[in-house]
Order: sequence, then C-alpha cells, then structure tokens
Amino acid sequence: MKNWTGEAELGHPWWWEAAPPSGDSDDISDSCDILVIGAGYTGLSAAIAAHDAGAQVLVLEAGVPGQGASTRNGGMFGAHPRLGWDDLAGRFGAETADAVFAEANPAMNWVRALIKAEGIDCDFQQTGRIQLAWTPEHANNQKRLAKSVEEKSDVAVKILDRDAVKQEISTDRYHGGMLFPEHGAIHPAKFHKGLLEAVRRRGIPVVAHAAVSGLERIAGRFRVQSAKGTVDAEKVILATNGYTTKPFNWFISRVFPLPSFMIATEELPSNLIGHIAPGRRMMVETRARHSYYRISPDGKRVLFGGRASMWDTRLERGAERLRQTMCGIWPELNDVKISHAWYGFTGFSFNHMPQVGERDGIFYAMGFSGSGTVMAPYLGAKAAYQAMGDPRGETAYANTLFKKHFLHQFEKPHFLRAADVYYRHWVDRVENWQAR
Repeated sequence: MKNWTGEAELGHPWWWEAAPPSGDSDDISDSCDILVIGAGYTGLSAAIAAHDAGAQVLVLEAGVPGQGASTRNGGMFGAHPRLGWDDLAGRFGAETADAVFAEANPAMNWVRALIKAEGIDCDFQQTGRIQLAWTPEHANNQKRLAKSVEEKSDVAVKILDRDAVKQEISTDRYHGGMLFPEHGAIHPAKFHKGLLEAVRRRGIPVVAHAAVSGLERIAGRFRVQSAKGTVDAEKVILATNGYTTKPFNWFISRVFPLPSFMIATEELPSNLIGHIAPGRRMMVETRARHSYYRISPDGKRVLFGGRASMWDTRLERGAERLRQTMCGIWPELNDVKISHAWYGFTGFSFNHMPQVGERDGIFYAMGFSGSGTVMAPYLGAKAAYQAMGDPRGETAYANTLFKKHFLHQFEKPHFLRAADVYYRHWVDRVENWQAR
C-alpha cells in the first residue's frame, strides 16, 4: 500500500496499542439464570444490568472478548436517530417516531452515567459531532432533520453554513453541516476494557472461545451447547450483532454484517492537526461512502474510516481507498504515511434501526446500523431488563419491525457483492457530480 509505514501489521487496530483485547477466560458453569451470548458492548452491558437486577449471569464469547467491532469502531459517542421523523412515522407510526426521537438524549446520558458509575477511563471528551453535507441537497435535508430534532427531542443541534463549516475543518468539499454539540468521543477499546472489568468485579464469568453450536428448549429452559461445554439457562440474551452465526438463523436473515474499514496516520505535527481540524470535532459525511473521521485522543493522528468495500477485499486495497478519500478532503495529507489499517463488522438491519426484543424466548439487542457506541450498551441493558420482566426494559426501539429481505437468504450476505458494485460505480459518481 502506498505510504505505508510498516510499523504495525495490517489488521491491527491503533486502539489496541493502548488496550489490546485479553484472551483471559473464566471457567464455564453448567447452569445460570441469564446466559448472555457475546462479550462486546451489548453483552457486557446486559450482563451488568441482569446481575444488578438479581440474576445469576454467565457470558459466552465465540472468540476473544472485545476482538470484534467493540474495539474496532471510531469511538464516536452520540445517539440521534439515523432516520428523519417523517421516515420513521411512515414506517412505524407517529407515536413510535416521537418516542424514538425523545429517547435519543436519555440513551446517551445513560451511557455517560454508566461510564462514570463504573469509573471507566476511556478518554471521554465532549467534542461535539458534525454531520458534513456532501451536496447542496444534503444540506437542505439537514435543515429539515434539524427542525424535527429540535421539535421532537431534547438533543441540541445547530445548522452550519458553508463558511461556518470551514471554521471546523480545513476543506472546501462540504456545502454545510449539522452540529450536535453534546456528542463526544471515547477510546473504544478502553471503554470495552472498562466494561469487562466491571463485569468481572461482579463475579460474572466471561468464557472465551466458547462458540455456541446449538440450543434447545427443555421444560421451559434452554440447553445450550458451546465449545466449552453445555449450559442450562432460564433465559438467553443474544448480543452478537454483526458477528451473528448459526444456529441463530432467524437473526441471520434480519441483521447482516457490513465491513467498515479504518486507517490511522503516523503521528503528525501539532500545527498540521490544528490546521486541518481546528474544531477537533467528530466528523461524519452525508454521502453514501459513509466516511467518518476524527483526531486521535492523544491529538497526534487522524483516524479515518468508511465504506472502502461492502464485500471481501484485500485490506491493503481497502486501506488505500480510504487514504485516497482522506487526501481528497485534505490534500495536505498526500505525503503522510499510514501506520495502522483494520476493519470490523457493523451489524445492519434492513430498516437501519437498532432492534431490541424477544423471539422464541431469546432476548436480543442488535442491528445498531453504525450507532453502536451508545446504542449497544444502552439496548443491551434494555434486553436484560426485558428478560428479567423489569419495567426498565421499556424502549421505543422495541416497537420497530425487525424485518427480513428476500435478497438475504444465507449466512453470508451475498447481495452485498452487487451492492458494492452499484455504490462504487453509480451512487458515488452521481453524488460526486451533485457536489460540484
């Protein structure tokens, strides 16, 4: 790959330099009240909530806890709805749309309170987040969305014109922006590490390399077969999101793994960082390429992510595509070297909405569709409360349809191969033309 430093292996997230996932494993128990499958943000938060509500909890993880998207994401901290109010109301009704908008700030504040209560040192900063309008039409859409957000929620939002955007980021590429000043930034791997420590402080076993291969209902309870042994559980919480596999076929057909790539630059001079990103915000784009980027918590690097490919591709190729996109925004970085490149799988639902609920006795939270930093721990706790019959499990996200699509019939989302071609050769070109 061009401008590769070679200092770190491809596939090694920059976040792991400070907080590498630990393969430590607890012993498996043969029975529990609540069995949580998955040890990312969702599962660990569910385990904490269920334990604190009085349940005996066990967590099974197919690999190493935190090795998935929980330590590979951009660390952007916010919970505004991805869809506009009109879109939500058309799909789920006005009452649910109102409730989803109203729940945004409580969700974000709940996770902030969790970080404080558990003493998690995850480099939290209230940086604010800007959604950057790639085309004039996108800028007009932002004005309509901001109006809905102001009317339907307590989320602070501000529309920025093109000149105001230039005060936040040194580029001429954007036609405006929408600022969420209360949003923030975390170090995702440190956040996961803190959640894992909080779980183990409670004496909750977290069993690594314990992939679930089968489960059945016997006399109202679950018998779950895993690579580390069989567990008898009263309730099961599925917290696998973009890493959902068999035997959970009903969920496989409703949430699909979408790869998200990231790169980290070498350390940059402070004056260059100050020049290209004077606002130090979290930044995301409106274009379908879904670029998102930020300055690293130590203030020394650019961390840049996005849709480099929707299908299998060599990491070197995906990283080079991200580097080219980054340099298209900041030509000043053309000669900057890339030190780290990696990817992880986000779990997308077909309505682009997080999902929480129960199916055949299995409680779940997944399909966060790119908003998992806040919504995964928040809805993980909601799923746990629902499993416990606790009224704190009430959430508007339980009222959205977890639908399947005829294009997605297998464990691997083969439809993404055609979607990747369509977006790269048609949608991206149209949006670039509209942006001129």
